[in-house]
Amino acid sequence: MAETGEEKTGPSAKIDVEGLKRFFRARKLGDPAALSTENISFGHSNEVHLVRFEDKLWALRRPPRGPLLPTAHDVMREYRVLAALQDTPVPVPRVYASCDDVGFVGAPFYLMQYMSGKVIRPGLVPSDEPSFADTPAKRLAVSEAMIDLLITLQSVDWRRAGLEGFGRPDGYIERQLRRWTDQMVRTTQLTRPLPVMEKIHGWLAAHMPQSQAATIVHGDFKLDNVMWEVEGERARVVALFDWEMSTIGDPLADLGWMLTYWSDPSDTELRRGVVSSMEWESGFYRRGEMSALYEQKSARPMRDFMFYQVFSLYKLAIILEGSYSRYLSGQADDPLFATYDQRVPNIAEVAWSLCQNR
Repeated sequence: MAETGEEKTGPSAKIDVEGLKRFFRARKLGDPAALSTENISFGHSNEVHLVRFEDKLWALRRPPRGPLLPTAHDVMREYRVLAALQDTPVPVPRVYASCDDVGFVGAPFYLMQYMSGKVIRPGLVPSDEPSFADTPAKRLAVSEAMIDLLITLQSVDWRRAGLEGFGRPDGYIERQLRRWTDQMVRTTQLTRPLPVMEKIHGWLAAHMPQSQAATIVHGDFKLDNVMWEVEGERARVVALFDWEMSTIGDPLADLGWMLTYWSDPSDTELRRGVVSSMEWESGFYRRGEMSALYEQKSARPMRDFMFYQVFSLYKLAIILEGSYSRYLSGQADDPLFATYDQRVPNIAEVAWSLCQNR
């Protein structure tokens, strides 16, 4: 096999170029003679590779290397929802082809439009490229646009879009709690006991609300999964990325997840240090203002919203514990994963503090 870098992770990970060329020829996607790839992943989820051919730029998405939790990093699921959203008001990249045959590049993958724009991602952008949201007016506009984007997504008729059977909306919350708890049990058998997580599970089981009418659920809806086009004082959403955990279910799940990462000036130092995709500055809505704006624009009652916030932290802790497990087993060498030995318990403490203060 050509150089694949199958044992590497992060920016050094490579794609089997010869295998990808065979796929291009088999699908008649264009002339791959001069095709080349470059890893452009910035996160710690599915890999993204830039594909150059025939003066075109596409992006390839594939799962990360190493063993994964069940249903995690499902790029075929991601491709299906992106394909369903192509002709809707939701801003997503165009998709061109998918492949579930691991014989080409060693993993399932799909090809999509390469998008360029700005992302608000503190600590991961060069210092000479500060956030475009550099005035209170721009930060206010970003806050409102995030709520509008979520409501736009939730307004899509998922049945008409061809997503019947994509998820099981009935019993969504109960299933989600059971699924992530099962993953926690499997993962902590490989890492360490986390007794505070068991206490959080008990609280969640005792405070489970009735699900709201089902919509598309992105599953990882947060500020740094949104790309913006900036023109002077204006900023427009050009794409919403990272759909690997999408399904059909309770719309408040996405709001809870977004606000888990949404900083607030009242946050404790512990919370600010372990969960954030932004630095709170004047102009950004506070967390309570974001939920109030959502309630006003969506006309959905925010009953029992604390459940969704606690559950989002619980879920995040389990996801990161999975990455920590991969690090401990030697299946991933990302140094960030090593920090999860303390970050995961800290996230759990933040969640438990919300349970106690309810």
